Amino acid sequence: MPLEEQKYMKTSIKYKNIWTIAYPIIVGSIAQNIITLTDTAFLGHVSEIALGAVALAGLLYIVFTMLMWGFSTGLQIVVARNYGEKNNRMIGANFDNALVFSLLLSVFLFVIMKINAHSLLNLLLKSDNIYQASADYLNIRSWGIFISGINYLYRGFYIGITKTKVIGQTTFIMAIVNILIDYLLIFGKFGLPELGVEGAAIASVCAEIVALIYFTIYTIHKGNNKRYHFFKKNSLNLNLLYRLVKISIPTMVQSFLSLACWFLFFIFVENLGERPIASANIVRSLYMLINVPIWAFGAAASTLTSQLIGARRQSEVFPMLRKVAIISTICVVSSTLMVLLFPSTFLSIYTDNKELISYSINSLFVVGSSSIFFGFSITFFQAVSGTGKTQHAMYIEIAVLLFYTLYAWFLSSQLKLDVAYVWTSEPIYAFLLGISSYVYMRRYRLITND
Repeated sequence: MPLEEQKYMKTSIKYKNIWTIAYPIIVGSIAQNIITLTDTAFLGHVSEIALGAVALAGLLYIVFTMLMWGFSTGLQIVVARNYGEKNNRMIGANFDNALVFSLLLSVFLFVIMKINAHSLLNLLLKSDNIYQASADYLNIRSWGIFISGINYLYRGFYIGITKTKVIGQTTFIMAIVNILIDYLLIFGKFGLPELGVEGAAIASVCAEIVALIYFTIYTIHKGNNKRYHFFKKNSLNLNLLYRLVKISIPTMVQSFLSLACWFLFFIFVENLGERPIASANIVRSLYMLINVPIWAFGAAASTLTSQLIGARRQSEVFPMLRKVAIISTICVVSSTLMVLLFPSTFLSIYTDNKELISYSINSLFVVGSSSIFFGFSITFFQAVSGTGKTQHAMYIEIAVLLFYTLYAWFLSSQLKLDVAYVWTSEPIYAFLLGISSYVYMRRYRLITND
């Protein structure tokens, strides 16, 4: 074996290290998906209109917040690099500057939502009933954007320093709060008003507020604010903020476009009818639950890539990614098989409408097939961002999303095929993303920010 290849065969990163980072994120993601599952399950017992409305309005809200998610991913990459360099003071300076930018961005996005969101929904949706319910949900849900951005920053920070336990704790608390308030306000229990979709929106906002409180208390209690020099007066540094925004812009654009295209996917499905969009929302919820492990291991891949480069251990990156891809694939295929062995049982969580359950089974099997590729593809795609070359990750995402969107549009709007056929866009997306990212990492595996 040539010496050039031998140096990529070993890494000090063990499976245990990868799992230690990923499992709290998995727990947190499961709890986050319990929130989505609860909203979907409760509203599925209200009406198919309510189910479709929250799917679309919720996705539109997430499209806006993805800009802040992308910014927090940029912070995560920078923090991981600082952590690898053992530069705690710079971690705090980056966090404080990110906090200022995130608050300004949330104000901007809130205004945009209030001015344009209703008009956009009215333009894109065919069903007046779904439009009205979506507008009612978004009127309340939009207030949560001020909280979401800060929560994303905390998440980016803790993933960056590989102390992810708090993420699982916080999201579990969010889930409990959301379930409780959902039950009380959607159905009007214990003398409270029966608010339906508006109750779901209130529950989500309250859950985010509780999460922010817990994140902040935890950070102060553990002394992380002092250890990493958080919340310092006069900490705004325009040069530092510029560098942080520069590395974050591609991840912001990438995250926004990714969810925007998924929102368009659901618009295409809504145009097929109220039953297809209700089915798509149920399948989406289970699909997200199936894919919980891949995003956790993807975050681990990005963070470890950045830390290894920061510690000048570039030769360990590729063997580390192989390990992450293996464990991620095993986990996601296992969760997929569990759902696909009992599809009706899992679908019945969301609705007692047997026709809707039967209609959704084919779609569930189609999206389940994407798990074969996703464990591998997300690992290597997130690693591209972890190198610090976030612009390259953005180019890969844009190219794949363009094909994904055109494919879904052609099948739904031109051929008018059943929603199960439209879902075939997911395994195709996973395959193309994985191949593109792998080729990039093979070619540029020693690339750094220098």
